[in-house]
Amino acid sequence: MNTTRDNTRQHILDTAKPIILGKGFAAVGLNEVLTAAAVPKGSFYHYFKSKELFGEALLADYFEHYLAQIESVLQTSDTPAAQRLLNYWSGWLSSFAESEMQCQCLAAKLAGEVSDLSEAMRLALQEGTRRIIARIAICIEEGKQDGSLAADIQAQQCAESLYQMWLGASLLTKMRHDRSALDCAMATTKKTLQLD
Repeated sequence: MNTTRDNTRQHILDTAKPIILGKGFAAVGLNEVLTAAAVPKGSFYHYFKSKELFGEALLADYFEHYLAQIESVLQTSDTPAAQRLLNYWSGWLSSFAESEMQCQCLAAKLAGEVSDLSEAMRLALQEGTRRIIARIAICIEEGKQDGSLAADIQAQQCAESLYQMWLGASLLTKMRHDRSALDCAMATTKKTLQLD
C-alpha cells in the first residue's frame, strides 16, 4: 500500500468537503479543490479516475466518518437507549447552531443535486443513509429491550421516518436560516418515541 498516495488522496477529500458543503458539487471545479489542497493540478487522475468517482469517494468517506461519530453517541453503554437517541438528535441541533444555520450534512447538501446526475453518487448516498437508518433502528431496539422506549415501536419504520424528517428539517433550516424546523423535528421525535 502506498501511504503517501493514500494520505494525499485523503487530504484531497478532507479539503474538498467544506468547499463542496459551501458551494455544492457541480459548482466546484477540480482546480479549486486541488489548489486549496496544494496538490499539483495534473495529478488529480492519479487519485480519482473522474469527478464522478471523486464524488462517490467523497460521499463514502463522509459516511464512514459520520457513522463513526454517531456510533460513539449510540453505542451500548450505561445510558438508556432513549437518552442516547435524544443525544444524537441534540447533536444534530448543535451542529446547525455552531455553523450559523449552515448544513454540515453532505447527504442533505448533495442529495437533490447529484441524484439525477450521477448513478454512482446516488447509490453512495442511498447506501450511506441506509446504514445510518439501520444504526438508529438498532438503538431503538435497544431502547425497547432496556425499557426506555415503548415495546410496540416498529424500530425500522420509526428510524426511517425520523431520519427522513430530520433530513427534511435540515433542508428547511438551510432555506429559512432559522432552527424552527429542527425544533419541530425534535418535538415530533419525542412524541414519536413516546418520550414527551
